[in-house]
Amino acid sequence: MKKLIKSYIIAALCLPAFASCSSDFLDTTPTQSVSTATALSTTSNGYKVLNGIAKSMSTQQHAWSQGCAGENRIIAIYENYMDNDFAYTMYEPGWATLMNGTYFENYTTSYATYPWFYYYNIIGQANTVIAHIDAAEGSQADIQFIKASALTFRAYAYEKLLHYYSVRWQDSDNGTKPGVVLRLDESVGEMPRSTMAECYAQIYSDLDDAISLFGASGLDREKGKIWLPNLNVAHAVYARAALTRQDYSKALSEAKLARQGYALMDNKSYASGFCKPTSEWIMGSYGDASENNWYWSFGTQFACNGYSASNDYAGAGAISKDLTDQIPDNDARKQLFLTVDKLPSFKANSQDGYYMTYGILGLSSDEVYHECDSVVNANDSIAKANSGINFAPAYQGLIDEETSTRAFFLGAQMKFRVFDTPGVSYIPFIRSSEMVLIEAEANYFLGNTAEAQANLVELNASTGRDASYSCNKTGNNLFEEIVKYRGLELWGEGFNWSDFKRWKRDIVRHDIGHGGNFNASVAITVSANDDWTWSIPEDEITYNKAANSASKQAE
Repeated sequence: MKKLIKSYIIAALCLPAFASCSSDFLDTTPTQSVSTATALSTTSNGYKVLNGIAKSMSTQQHAWSQGCAGENRIIAIYENYMDNDFAYTMYEPGWATLMNGTYFENYTTSYATYPWFYYYNIIGQANTVIAHIDAAEGSQADIQFIKASALTFRAYAYEKLLHYYSVRWQDSDNGTKPGVVLRLDESVGEMPRSTMAECYAQIYSDLDDAISLFGASGLDREKGKIWLPNLNVAHAVYARAALTRQDYSKALSEAKLARQGYALMDNKSYASGFCKPTSEWIMGSYGDASENNWYWSFGTQFACNGYSASNDYAGAGAISKDLTDQIPDNDARKQLFLTVDKLPSFKANSQDGYYMTYGILGLSSDEVYHECDSVVNANDSIAKANSGINFAPAYQGLIDEETSTRAFFLGAQMKFRVFDTPGVSYIPFIRSSEMVLIEAEANYFLGNTAEAQANLVELNASTGRDASYSCNKTGNNLFEEIVKYRGLELWGEGFNWSDFKRWKRDIVRHDIGHGGNFNASVAITVSANDDWTWSIPEDEITYNKAANSASKQAE
C-alpha cells in the first residue's frame, strides 16, 4: 500500500506540463517530478493540476495494456461488457469469462486491480490539492473553486470504488459491512478499510464542503470545460451516491439541483453522435485530435465510425434485442440502432437469411443487406447534417469470406461517433437525462407515483424522443418502466451493471434461438444472489496488509 499510494500522490506532482511519469505504477521515484510547493504554489498552477486529474480520466496508463485509459475502460469492461443489454458481437466468446461474472474472487487478476489503481490515482491527486491549495498565491475565490473541484473529484472516485469493491447497500447491514480504504490526506501508512457507512458519510461531507466552497467562490468553470467539476457536478455525484445508498430523498433533491442550467437535448443533438458536448452534458472527458489516444480511445473501439468498426468488421457493440423489442418504433433513440422494425425482409425466429460466425447473428441475405445498408447510410446522413462529421458509415458487421459481402449485426449501434481518426471524441460522464431518471427512481421508492410518471414523460415526450409517450403505470409496472428507459437512454455510457447490482436484479441474456442476439457463450443468467463484488487486489494487500481487515465498526 505504501508504494501504491505514494505513486498516486506523485502523479499529481507531474502535471503542470502534463508530462506523464515514466516509472512503473509501483515505483516510488518518478523520472520527472516537481515539488508540491511548485505544483501548487499559485492558483494558476492549481488549475493545471485539476486539468491533469481530468486528463488522467481519459489517458492510457502506461503500466497497463488493453486500453486501460481511465473512464474509457471502466465504462467498457466493468459496466458495458458485463451488463444486460450490451452485445459485444463477434468478440463475446473471447470475453465470456469476464462478461459472465467469474472474475470477482480472483484478486490476482488485473481486472480486480485496475479500478482500484485508477480511482486511487484520482484520490491521491485530489488529496494533494486539498492539502496544499489554501497556501497558494492567488485570489481566495480561485482557491475555493480549486479546492471544491478537488473535493468533488475525490467524492466521484470513492463513489465509484464502492460500486465495485463493496456489497450492495441493501446487503450491508445498514452500512456496517466493509467499504474501501478511506484516505483523506497524503499519508502512506497501513490503513484498514472503513465501513460503507463511514465511506458514504465522507462522500456526503466532501460534497457538502464542495457545494459550500463553489457557492462562496462565486465562480464556475470556463464555458465548454466539461472535464472540470463545478457546482452541478458536485450535486450530480451527490445524487448518484444517495441513490446507491438508498437515501432517496437526498437523491431526489440533489438530482434536481444537478441539472439546473443543463437542459435536456433535442432529437437533433441526440442524433449527432455523442462525441461533442450538448446542452445536457454536465461532465465529460476532454476530446481533441491534439490529445489523440489512438487505438485504445473510447471512440476507436466503440464509435460506429471509429477505427474498430470501420476496419475490424466486428462492429462497435450492439443493443440487446430484448430491450429494443420493448421500445416503440417511433422512439428517436431506437433509430440509433439496427433493429428489426427497420428490416421488412428480416425473418424472425428463423435461420433463413442469418449470417452466422462465432455464433453471432449477422444479416446477409441480399434483401436484408440492402435494407441494413440503407438504414446505416440514412443515419450517417442525419449525423452529418447535425454535427458536420464527414466520415463514411461504419458497416457494423463481418466480411463473408465465401461471398465477399458485408454482413450486419442485429442491434448494431449508431449512437457513438468520432470526429477525427482513429477515435477522437469527447465522452459523456454525467448528463441531465441521468438526473431525470434518478428523480424518477427516487420518486418511485418514495411513493411519489405521479411525480415519477411525470419524470418519465419529461424525458420521453417533452424532449420529443417519443412525442406520443404517456405513463399511467403504477407499482412494479412503473418500476419496470423506469428500468427500461434507463437502459435505453443511458445505453453504452457505463451504468447498467451497477444498476442491476444495486437493484439486486438478475442479468439475463438470450441467444438467437431464444429470441435474442447474444452469442451462446454469454447467453446465460447471472444470478443477483451471487456476490457481484470485486476482491481487494493483491497489489493492495501486499503493501497494505491492513486492507485485509475493516474498521472495528464493521467487525
